[in-house]
Amino acid sequence: MEQEAQTKNKSGYRKYILIFWSLFTFAILAVILLFTLISQGRLGYIPTFEELENPKSNLASEVYSSDGYLLGKYFIENRSDATYGELDTNLIAALIATEDIRFFSHSGIDFKALGRAVAGALMGQNKGGGSTITQQFSKLLFHEVPNSKTRRVLQKLNEWVIATKLEQRYSKEEIITLYLNKFDFVNNAVGIKSAAKIYFNVTPDSLKIEQSAMLIGMLKNSALYNPVRRPELVQERRNVVLNQMVKYGFLEEEACDSIKLIPVDMSNFKRQSHLTGQATYFREYLRGKLKQWCATHIKADGNPYDLYKDGLKIFTTIDSRMQQYAEEAVVDHLSKDLQPTFYKHWKGHTNAPFYFEKNAKEEIKKILNAAMRRSERYRKLKAHNVPADSIILSFNTPAPMTIFSWAGEIDTVMTPMDSIHYYKFFLQAGLMSMEPQTGYVKAYVGGIDYKHFQYDHVTQGARQVGSTFKPFLYTLAMQNGLSPCSKFANIQPIIYLDNGDTWEPRNSGSDDIGTEITLQYALATSNNWISGWLIKRFSPQSVVKIARNMGVTGFLDPVPAIVLGSSDISLYEMVGAMNCYANKGVHIEPIFIMRIEDKNGNVIESFVPETREAMSEETAYLMLNLMKGVVSYGTGIRLRLTYKFDNPIAGKTGTTNNHSDGWFMGLTPELSTGVWVGCEDRSAHFRTLYLGQGANMALPIWALYMKKIYADSTINISMGDFEPPLEPLSVEIDCDKFKDDNNTKTVVDDDDF
Repeated sequence: MEQEAQTKNKSGYRKYILIFWSLFTFAILAVILLFTLISQGRLGYIPTFEELENPKSNLASEVYSSDGYLLGKYFIENRSDATYGELDTNLIAALIATEDIRFFSHSGIDFKALGRAVAGALMGQNKGGGSTITQQFSKLLFHEVPNSKTRRVLQKLNEWVIATKLEQRYSKEEIITLYLNKFDFVNNAVGIKSAAKIYFNVTPDSLKIEQSAMLIGMLKNSALYNPVRRPELVQERRNVVLNQMVKYGFLEEEACDSIKLIPVDMSNFKRQSHLTGQATYFREYLRGKLKQWCATHIKADGNPYDLYKDGLKIFTTIDSRMQQYAEEAVVDHLSKDLQPTFYKHWKGHTNAPFYFEKNAKEEIKKILNAAMRRSERYRKLKAHNVPADSIILSFNTPAPMTIFSWAGEIDTVMTPMDSIHYYKFFLQAGLMSMEPQTGYVKAYVGGIDYKHFQYDHVTQGARQVGSTFKPFLYTLAMQNGLSPCSKFANIQPIIYLDNGDTWEPRNSGSDDIGTEITLQYALATSNNWISGWLIKRFSPQSVVKIARNMGVTGFLDPVPAIVLGSSDISLYEMVGAMNCYANKGVHIEPIFIMRIEDKNGNVIESFVPETREAMSEETAYLMLNLMKGVVSYGTGIRLRLTYKFDNPIAGKTGTTNNHSDGWFMGLTPELSTGVWVGCEDRSAHFRTLYLGQGANMALPIWALYMKKIYADSTINISMGDFEPPLEPLSVEIDCDKFKDDNNTKTVVDDDDF
């Protein structure tokens, strides 16, 4: 009996042992099956070998100046990759100490940390997370946020598999770099390179210990630990990171105590946006050109380049120092001088800032209604099928808004229609500057503030050019045997038109009537009668041909009045055309990009400007001689008298007949620069020639810009003279040999019309 009972007990033990081992084997097989299914992607997304070798990410395309300054980016994610060598050692130490102290010894999963985290969860205690840096990176790279606990568990298992695969294919240093490059530090700072730039205006290798600790602290939850919104909370989290560095021997406790007292410093924080920063108008113009380029250039995978994802590096011709000086010159002249004068000039006038001789109220209403229909608010309301009367009501209902002022943005309440009228008072400006011999555009200012005024007055806008058109006519004269010293009678010509009418150009005033004056003196004083005699001698069609050869592509009406600047031409075209004189008669198309590289630094395309001969070298030199007179004793003499320039400068002022547009084109041997100033609407302008002339509106910007350039020894722009042709001139240019009183008179006002 006893033996039978023992046999029965042994049989029972065997049964339990068999069940145990069966369950254990089943569990092992289930785990193996589970991870096999995970590896095959049956229970969630698992990347392929190719995807692990080349993880997909959105890389911002970067725009660089010719002197190596990052002007801006085009991005969906504002992310630029840093290399491991670019990471500060304290940044890496803070990461290891806070997130994964055994990072360099495990193979993707830290079972000790995992066990501690599980035990803590079962005991209701927080003993730290179990995820390694590799797992955190895999979560960032391949998974979306789960919408249930079950999906999170599966995702966690997927992360284990991905982490082990990542460890097989990447070095530890590469995993750290990939992780920090991928993490979103909020405020448009994706990746450690963007974060260092946006929060502290430094590169990752220049981060201070407290800065590194702050950024690593954000890895826990960047939305929560946002230094812009919660600096006190971020400081607490940063100090936790510093304590971890002390705990694991990366930082001395005494140094830690001192660093913890330093407050979170956001004084250098600057959110990156296409609306702010340097060369905003240029970057927006470039965006359109680059999108066209991307659409016609194919990558190795057969797809066209994506400006916002492929991490292109665009190396432009812009010089960041010249760009800064150009932007400063525009701001200085308009904010401190011209705009206050404009306000004072119109103070107390009912229809300010518009000038109409009749039907003023009706005309102003048309202008404001047209501006309303062009506004973004109107387009959105229209797109949502809002009735017309409701739209009008919306534009006449006060609303909170932020408006531009030269003293800074103003938060206020006004009707949208009042804001439209408010913005009509602002004088706008455009400036473009290029190297004569290379065609490289060195500075580009399309307006006064891109955030509030997005119309580009360099390439997008075209305005009447006034007397800046006259050099085209004088070029024709120089090509046909005349010289700067050739004389014409200063009397009003009568030109008979094809329709039987007559055209008689007028000057605003002259006491040289009936005398003979040289072409140099006539151009210097912007004499319209001499221009009339020249167009009568040649033809409007011939002038149009000259302008075309020099790069003007816009519409030119071949009528006699063309010589007084009645045509609308862009500043871009005018600078490119006038540059022919400084480039010895060769037209060189203004160029903005030197080369484009892919994300790996391979040059995809280099750019060379188009060139063609527009005139002979002698003609170009004769025109420079003529235009020097403008600065020496003509309408541009303010450069000598007020701004004390004594170096050779060829220039031309321009003003339209109602003073709505002021121009100045200034040429030096190494820089051709044009400036335009005027209001958005041609009917908004100064009421007097003295205030509205190009010499008062545009010339000072050129002067302020060039003063800064000459003062900067790092730019090294010469103040020398233009190089004469190798061959002797066929005409005499020393008008002193024919000197009389008429040729020495100085005129300050710009008598364009």
